[in-house]
Amino acid sequence: MPRGYWVIEFRSVLNQAGVDRYAQVAGPAIRAHGGRVLVGGQPIATFEVGLPLRAAVVEFDTLDLALEAYRSADYQAAVAHLSGAAERDVRIVEGV
Repeated sequence: MPRGYWVIEFRSVLNQAGVDRYAQVAGPAIRAHGGRVLVGGQPIATFEVGLPLRAAVVEFDTLDLALEAYRSADYQAAVAHLSGAAERDVRIVEGV
């Protein structure tokens, strides 16, 4: 079965303290569901229509685990810290 990935871009950060609180809670929630953060931070370079947006990629052993983790109560508790603090674009994609 293919792996599942979260691909996240932060469109804007309005309150860094809220993003920091999210990160403190999200990391343990992601790991509890078998997730591994592969990428996180500002881009080194952008190309084509690339925007210099903070990004993250999180890997899960299966697509189902990626979906379950995102929908879990503990991860959604982390996401609540982003309300009014950041706008994100989150995609869950299947590995090739």
